[in-house]
Amino acid sequence: MKKTPGITITDEARRQATAALRGYVADNMEEEIGDLKAGLLLDFVLLELGPTIYNQALADAQAFLEERVSDLAACFLTEFPTSMRRKRP
Repeated sequence: MKKTPGITITDEARRQATAALRGYVADNMEEEIGDLKAGLLLDFVLLELGPTIYNQALADAQAFLEERVSDLAACFLTEFPTSMRRKRP
């Protein structure tokens, strides 16, 4: 059964990510891997880790926006300010 990728990226981003993975493996694991292995590793990362990273990014964005929106409360003006000061008969 083929798994569908959790996160999709552009072809250019895929080329750059594959090259980055090849470089990482060469530098840190002292092993050379080709585009196929790097692509398979990238697919795994996108499928398994992508949703966690994506969800955290959404949570961070939501917290950021909620903080900014709460600042809007300070911008509200009192409605009918002079009418509220008048004494009613």
